[in-house]
Amino acid sequence: MDAYEKFISDLKRVFDLDLTGYKRPQMERRINSLMRVLKIEGYDAFINEMKGEQAIFNRFLDHLTINVSEFFRNQAQWDVLREKIIPDLLTKSNELRIWSAGCSTGQEPYSLAMLMEEHFPRVNYSILASDFDIRVLDKAKAGKYTEREVAGMESKYLTKYFSKNNEEYNVLESLKRKITFKKHNLITERFESGFDLILCRNVVIYFTEETKAELYKNFFNSLKPGGILFTGSTEQIITAREIGYSSAAIFFYQKPM
Repeated sequence: MDAYEKFISDLKRVFDLDLTGYKRPQMERRINSLMRVLKIEGYDAFINEMKGEQAIFNRFLDHLTINVSEFFRNQAQWDVLREKIIPDLLTKSNELRIWSAGCSTGQEPYSLAMLMEEHFPRVNYSILASDFDIRVLDKAKAGKYTEREVAGMESKYLTKYFSKNNEEYNVLESLKRKITFKKHNLITERFESGFDLILCRNVVIYFTEETKAELYKNFFNSLKPGGILFTGSTEQIITAREIGYSSAAIFFYQKPM
């Protein structure tokens, strides 16, 4: 076991943070660059600093993860979701169970809820929103966003589903109640099942190919027959056919009936 491998093992043992499914070169570069900024020499010293100072551990998490999100990210894909995917799902069931996996600071699940309320108001639906980082989940639950964070959203959504408090936009409680937020690690924890639609977009960029393949298999097993997995614009599932998916549209993978 070399120094990096020991560091990854120590992270899992001390902080219950499992990075074994992430690509080593990218992770190693990001970790080492932060250590240089913090003027910390050696992985053991870094572990001790994070144990002794919560702010350093929080900075490590911020540096490690890319919690970049926006409402209705890649609008054209949301148009396909609204115009084709959800109507097709509703031919199979009049209720939808949806999972936003790796939801970050909440823009994705709130976008889902607004889409459902606005365009499918008589449909019963539930949204599970999960992330492994409890700090971004806390922000998602709070539903408070700056003007910059809501920039670009259609005014009808902003007017109807947010209240403004000074320079802050707050998601209405009626919309929050449609979403259940939950801490969940996609690599190490069991998946729930019975979903009609799963979104996992712009989450797996640092995962190894083996971890990605296992993840997409787990999503497949979590979907109902006929269910859809919606991925990010840079995330093509190379093993889609091998797993059993068929193409419903670009970035939309379907489990057969």
